[in-house]
Amino acid sequence: MRLDKLLANMGYGTRKEVKKLLKTGVVRVDEEIIKDPKQHVNTEQNQVMVHEEIVEYREFIYLMMNKPAGVISATEDEDDETVIDILIPDDQVFEPFPVGRLDKDTEGLLIITNDGKLAHHLTSPKHHVPKTYFAKINGVVTEEDVLAFEKGVTLDDGYETKPGELTILSSDELSEIELTIHEGKFHQVKRMFEAVGKQVVYLQRIQMGDIHLDRDLEPGEYRELTAEEVDILHK
Repeated sequence: MRLDKLLANMGYGTRKEVKKLLKTGVVRVDEEIIKDPKQHVNTEQNQVMVHEEIVEYREFIYLMMNKPAGVISATEDEDDETVIDILIPDDQVFEPFPVGRLDKDTEGLLIITNDGKLAHHLTSPKHHVPKTYFAKINGVVTEEDVLAFEKGVTLDDGYETKPGELTILSSDELSEIELTIHEGKFHQVKRMFEAVGKQVVYLQRIQMGDIHLDRDLEPGEYRELTAEEVDILHK
């Protein structure tokens, strides 16, 4: 990897700022002062130091965010705040992106990473990674709805969903449920309830695969995944 790219990725500034840093002679590669930004280094074999401090190179970053309502699941947007805008600069330098999407008004578990291979695995329809949601429903949710979701319901565009596991937490004029689905069609949870004559008024994703939303995270907060959680995702 080019030295200027490595240092920029590790938070030492923009490419332009890194070039100025290199000119000052404070960057060493295997004890040799290097001023050429185009110098290539092997991140596994060469030791890079800035101001006598070893640069610990990381290729990937894995974050768990409790996505707040009103923020969109994208890397950039002209009109709305994105989940990437929430990240601190030290995390933004890795150029991460959200894994899949949550609707603008939906809260909850969102994985953010720059590991494209993992992201593809988690979002590929052929892998059917389960996603579990908590929702508040305007209307009385019944056992008939549970059976309908088990069979799969027909959405407004004629698409028949795969079976979903609906659990009723409370059933009243405002019901509370959990729903696990194995696909990710546009506005799917909302449209599934519309198919049975009900309306979602609050939606939160609480689980993706075997990763659960950290309940200590307030909406808009995030943390790095633990090594164990990263291993779970890769498996």
